[in-house]
Amino acid sequence: MKMDCHSADMDWHSLPYSSWTESHVSSWLESIGIKQNYILKLKEEEVTGSVLTTLQRDYLSITIGMKSGQIEHLLKKRDDLLKTGQCKTRTKTDSSGNTRRDKTENVFVSEETFDREVKRDSSNASKDIVKSGMASCEHRQFDQRPTNFRYVKHNILPPETGPENMIIPCHEYKSLETAHKLDSKRLKTKIASEVLRFACACMNMRANGTIHFGIMDSVKSTHQHGEIIGIPVQSQEDFVDALDYIEKCFKGSKHQCDARKCIRNRCFIEVLDKESAEKTLVVEYDIVPKASTVKDKLYSVGVPKFSEKDGKVKYEDQVPYHRVGANTPRISDDDELIHFIQDLREKDQQREEAESSSNETALDFREDQKRKLSILLTGGKTHMDNSLYYIIVTNKIQPEYLDSITFLVNMNLFCVFDFDPDSETTGLYSKCKEQKAVTPHFLHDYENNKRLGNSDLIDSLKLFDRVSWIYCNGRNNFPGQEVSSDENTWIKTKKKKMKKAVSLICNEILPRRSFVVVFLLMSDVQQPLVETFHEFYAEMNGHDCLAVIAESKENYKKWSSLAQLSCPISSLKEISIVDMPLSHVDATVQSIQLSKNQPERKLPVSNGGLCFLKSVDEAMLDSLEIISVDQCDDTNLEIMSEDEIKETELYFYHGGKINWINFWLADKRKCGVIIERDAYKEASEILDNVIHRRKAVRPIESLNIYHHPGSGGSTVARQMLWSRRTKVRCAVVKQSKEVATVCEHAVKLREENENDKNNCLPVLLLLEDQNPDYTDNLRRHLGNVIAIKKINPSVLCFILLICNRSNDPEKMCRASPSQTVAVTHKLSDQEKSLFLEKIDQLKFQFEDLDFNFILTFVLMSKEFQPSYIKDFVKNILDKIDHTSLITRLIRFGALLNCYVKDSYISVSHCEAYLGIAPTVRGAKYHAFVDNLSDEAKLIFIRDISTHIELIRIIHPLVAKEILSQLSVNLPQSSIAMELINNDVLINHRFDRDQFLKTITALFIRRNKKNRGDPEDTTFSPLIEKVRTERDGVQKAVDLMKAAFIALGKDAYVAQQLARLLYTNERFEEARQWAEQAKSLSPYDTFILDTLGQVYKWWFYHLYDSIEEKQPSPEMGVEIISIALKGISAFRVSEKTPKKETLILNNSFYGEVDVGCRLLKFLSEVDVFSKTTGDSELMDYLLTDYIPSEVKTPWQRFHQQLKGLERSLRQALECISEDLSYFQTDINEEDEELDARDPEQVYNPRKWLTKKSAVYAGFFCGTQKESDEVAENANTDTMDQGKILSPFQRQMNSYKLGGGNVTSILSLLYDKKPQRAGKKLEDIIGMYSGNLTCKDLDENELINFIFCQIALNCILPGSSKLLSLKQLQDLSKKFKTTGKHMSSASALFLLSLLFWPENSEEVSSADVQILLLAIDALQRLCEQKIQYMSQRKSRIVTHFFLAKARGLNKIVHRSAIDKRIKGTLSERKLKWLGGEVWKTKAVVQQLKRIEGWTENENLYVQSGHKDSKIRVIPRYSASLPHGNEKVTFYLGFSFDGVVAFDIQVM
Repeated sequence: MKMDCHSADMDWHSLPYSSWTESHVSSWLESIGIKQNYILKLKEEEVTGSVLTTLQRDYLSITIGMKSGQIEHLLKKRDDLLKTGQCKTRTKTDSSGNTRRDKTENVFVSEETFDREVKRDSSNASKDIVKSGMASCEHRQFDQRPTNFRYVKHNILPPETGPENMIIPCHEYKSLETAHKLDSKRLKTKIASEVLRFACACMNMRANGTIHFGIMDSVKSTHQHGEIIGIPVQSQEDFVDALDYIEKCFKGSKHQCDARKCIRNRCFIEVLDKESAEKTLVVEYDIVPKASTVKDKLYSVGVPKFSEKDGKVKYEDQVPYHRVGANTPRISDDDELIHFIQDLREKDQQREEAESSSNETALDFREDQKRKLSILLTGGKTHMDNSLYYIIVTNKIQPEYLDSITFLVNMNLFCVFDFDPDSETTGLYSKCKEQKAVTPHFLHDYENNKRLGNSDLIDSLKLFDRVSWIYCNGRNNFPGQEVSSDENTWIKTKKKKMKKAVSLICNEILPRRSFVVVFLLMSDVQQPLVETFHEFYAEMNGHDCLAVIAESKENYKKWSSLAQLSCPISSLKEISIVDMPLSHVDATVQSIQLSKNQPERKLPVSNGGLCFLKSVDEAMLDSLEIISVDQCDDTNLEIMSEDEIKETELYFYHGGKINWINFWLADKRKCGVIIERDAYKEASEILDNVIHRRKAVRPIESLNIYHHPGSGGSTVARQMLWSRRTKVRCAVVKQSKEVATVCEHAVKLREENENDKNNCLPVLLLLEDQNPDYTDNLRRHLGNVIAIKKINPSVLCFILLICNRSNDPEKMCRASPSQTVAVTHKLSDQEKSLFLEKIDQLKFQFEDLDFNFILTFVLMSKEFQPSYIKDFVKNILDKIDHTSLITRLIRFGALLNCYVKDSYISVSHCEAYLGIAPTVRGAKYHAFVDNLSDEAKLIFIRDISTHIELIRIIHPLVAKEILSQLSVNLPQSSIAMELINNDVLINHRFDRDQFLKTITALFIRRNKKNRGDPEDTTFSPLIEKVRTERDGVQKAVDLMKAAFIALGKDAYVAQQLARLLYTNERFEEARQWAEQAKSLSPYDTFILDTLGQVYKWWFYHLYDSIEEKQPSPEMGVEIISIALKGISAFRVSEKTPKKETLILNNSFYGEVDVGCRLLKFLSEVDVFSKTTGDSELMDYLLTDYIPSEVKTPWQRFHQQLKGLERSLRQALECISEDLSYFQTDINEEDEELDARDPEQVYNPRKWLTKKSAVYAGFFCGTQKESDEVAENANTDTMDQGKILSPFQRQMNSYKLGGGNVTSILSLLYDKKPQRAGKKLEDIIGMYSGNLTCKDLDENELINFIFCQIALNCILPGSSKLLSLKQLQDLSKKFKTTGKHMSSASALFLLSLLFWPENSEEVSSADVQILLLAIDALQRLCEQKIQYMSQRKSRIVTHFFLAKARGLNKIVHRSAIDKRIKGTLSERKLKWLGGEVWKTKAVVQQLKRIEGWTENENLYVQSGHKDSKIRVIPRYSASLPHGNEKVTFYLGFSFDGVVAFDIQVM
């Protein structure tokens, strides 16, 4: 097998590809760098040469499973092969009989070799380098001992040479490929023969020379002339002893002595071999014929030869030798000898002159180190900015050099690979951590054993927020197991980890060419550092983005001799700065750095002065972007060119997001003034009023800015921060940061360098496009901290500047006018004049400016007139080539920008799609732009998000218009289909997670008015649009199917496809896709619910399709079957553990919908629709009775149908219980997946009341009986309890809204209290006047007591009311312990009824009931929310404790709401900010309770000294630390008794 592979490896070069076998193809694939697992698969599929020529992308992707990068590489190399053909030419020319070969053959090189080749000049390009991986290299320095010098196997030395100027040595090669195997005697003879013959020639020519053993001197098999092969040396003494032949071979002692002087001792040079561990050497002898030694002499030598005949060494006749070109022939005839002797005197003179010239002290050639260093670090730019990241690889730095590393601190560092285990105490880390925020890591931290996605891994390692400091060889004084290792141990244990870390950074985290790796060699170089270089060189495909800085020449020599194994010495020289003191490096780099790392930045303080915030401390507050008083002052304007200032300004007017540098340059009058819109002035007025109040209304204020997309709202918000950075502390909250972290950092920013917590400047926090939940949670967290720290509530602490996009900003402004500003596309008269004036300024400032390049600004000045946008887009689209890749990219960008908020395409994706070759670092974006058409340059704009460069369409309205005009000839479905079928874009590795999220949103995210969208949509806007096309539904289905595959069989896409299909009445397909989604995500409640929804709508469709008003039982079989399958599917979902984000499993709603509709259908079946049908249907459903007409047809349904009433009642109770616990809001992620009706999502309490009435309507008996009951309810309530059975009473209660707790409490929100009160009185009237707890089951008793409490809240003087004591007596039926403990609703009632009005009047029995009820209630709630931690704060508080007595001590939340003034959003803010507790009417009505804190818990006395009740702080962070006496307001909820507005006494 091995021989076959070797043979194939040798043969494929010489064969035409049509003759290649599978083995030849495998060898070729290996030579171009295809991964081994794919090579094996292709070999198994019998891919021969002829098959190779027809391979298609789909086959490689689907059958072989290759990734797109490998596919692109293979197909490109295959195409090169087809173009070039397989030609091979050999020529043999050699005057001396030695064989020489020049080959022209098909060359396949690795990517890194290709990168080097494109940069070579024409002379280098012609070098005879045939093998992949071969590189030219230089000889050892002549007549120097080989310290830290090595050769690399298979590298090519320059050809053998003859004498040039006598000082430059000539070279002769001998491979000893076979001879090295000879025994000692034969080997010494062979070496002596070659060395002495060559030495004699050099001495006669008066020329320096070197003879090399282990270098190919002829072309054999696959080796080239000059190729380094090395020889295994068994005994070095053989090469030493070979020179002992001098005395036997040279004539006379004088000549022998001269030979000894001229022939230097052998040099053994190690040969590095990537593929073998065998040690081989090159052995070299230098010949130095000094003029003083050889003058006036002609040397002859009789070379030794080993005679195989008699086994002895014999000597040839002594003859003179000379060098003719690269050959060493003897001087054969007399005439030639005479002529040669005559020329000796001239040669002696030339030698003396050459030696004299070489001994003169010449000025050393010094390359421009500053320029070279600048180019290496910036990629040719004039200065260093933040466009590139830097990775530092360093060994131990001595303490005396640590004062010269400021340039490193100023760099945009990504990570540091530190091989110094003492770095924390005496090395680089000890210095850098004082000035930069760093996170120490080890190599294993980058192994990603948890298999996190890229974004999660970046977050976990804090990459980009802080410098990752990677200890590569242990960390001393660290308690973990990370200890330093010797070289061999490191290679065994840590090399693999290093490889993973380097691969992860280069291939997954940082885009190619976006970073520079700097090797800082400051001490003796060891192998691990070199291994790291090899890994970076391989992963970065060459040396383009590598730099080496070495102060010591000796360190560099050792380094380069080892590093040349992967990178040729000549290339290493190109990237190395050697013998330049680190202090000079420091000064040089600092001189080109655009901005310096400020060790401290300035913040305003409350006394009107300034304080310093250390950069290290600031970096630890990484959830905030802090705007300092001296923001941007670190920018070096002397380095920043006029063109860069112009580009910065025009970028903003082209549509880019404004940056702080824009404001700074405007303040410095380096660019034009930025327009202040009217909205800025309005917002400033509101903000100034808030800041300058003598007494704050609330400690946390907010100001909302709602703006049309692209109207400048973000600019207004940033102008607010910039103009106030000297008066208050300002920061932007970064996206995707945890609320708790932001809160912690905001508090630290407020208190930085302030002494009095009650006298700090407020912090102005900008939150952009954050959802309301996030903002509310942040406000709540900040409020809790204010309470804990006992900050005076009249002190303004934080101002939340909330900037959100909206399609109707003015409507949002009307909802809360006192604290909201609208920014629209419409300009006021004053704004119009400002914009026209600005355009004139830009015309004057930039005479050659094409105004299309500031299109966004021009559009704003035109108020985004549709006609102007339409004409601009039409003009662009008329000019472009609609078949080009760039035009397709425009389509993709427009599609994403139009339908997905904040969407973009990374420049890396664009380069891959357009097939742009890797560019020189530092010019990545510009190289991409250079490949764009003029039209594309107008439409696209660059954006930067962390480490990845992005592009987007300049404005959403332009994107929308592009799609609109393209849709005339090219439907949007076609654009979307082309996008998701493009493997290059979908599988491109950089920013892949985010790109796929964008694609997912394109197909899943629905429009919602409550998020500022223009309308609610059933599906994503793209799918809604596609449905309007011709054959739109099928196109939408095909699109979703393609998206399902492209997104890796995404379960949620399958779910949405099922929704799309059942919405369009394709139920069988919908069922299949719902089952597919279920198989992919079997425990996701949304997906399981969708299967139920399929059956639900299938059932509705069948039901609505029946033409007969009274169908027969046989006609109903299919309908009932589908309905019951739906109910079963919903029940499977109900039993699944809830998602953490869910309040209630949606499937209960679906079960109720289907059950109620099924009851309606059953009531219409002819058997049950007769005069007595209702009662017969009740008998069928509630008893064992089965009518004969349905017995056989419905045989498989009887059991389920007879359990229908009970299951419906249980589902309604489950919905009621969850709505009693939780608020009814839903987060954005869940909203996309929720298949419920809008009323179920947004007003579930109203839906529950309606459905309860519908359900009860079927079981109240006949219509006649119901009418009689209603009549009795109006005439004689005393007898009604006797007339109705418990079941009828329960059903009638349901109809009136008293069937469950949620429906009863919903009556308290009725806008007509008299109507709600009448309903409650009617419900209570159905019960006997002398009611006892024995008369009712637990559920009825719960509902009855809740009706009593609700009635007292609405009509406190009603005659139907019982006293508090009577209700307490009734409630004693509830069990607070044991196996049969009562429900949460019952326990809630006990906590409400038995809470003491006066602790002195409560009995020990009542206290025990109260304690047990609250304890049980808290335990039940903890079980319920154990998987829903983030929803704890959303538990509803239904009632509050008032100062009144009896039932009047119970006040419902709605009563407090009525006492709070303002719009809905303003009232919500007062609840969140705690302002409600300062409202005079609320303070007068509610009772403050005294308690205490102990061991981080809150307690209140229960009425007996030995007992206490734990009260839950509604906002846990508001609980003060330590043991304090406190007061608070008491609330009642299903998680126990809760405390609000906790105040320390």
